[in-house]
Amino acid sequence: MVLIRQRPGTASGVVFETLEDGREIVNLVIWPRVYDRYRAAARHAGLLGADGHVQRQGQVVHVVVTRLHDLSVLLQGYQFTSRDFH
Repeated sequence: MVLIRQRPGTASGVVFETLEDGREIVNLVIWPRVYDRYRAAARHAGLLGADGHVQRQGQVVHVVVTRLHDLSVLLQGYQFTSRDFH
């Protein structure tokens, strides 16, 4: 599930999203060209799948995204609200 979406003005268009699966957290790094291609999923999905390259720095895991998948249909009947700040 998507916890946080961030697009800092100082990040040259890079988007950062944080996902959680009930056990662990992973940070996504989405470069502008990937974001543009998968914009709808990146902005609106409540449940998001990501393909990419895993980078680990200690216990922090990042995925540099190559493709996004909106899996929100799997959340049918679940109510949640988003606190995205754009």
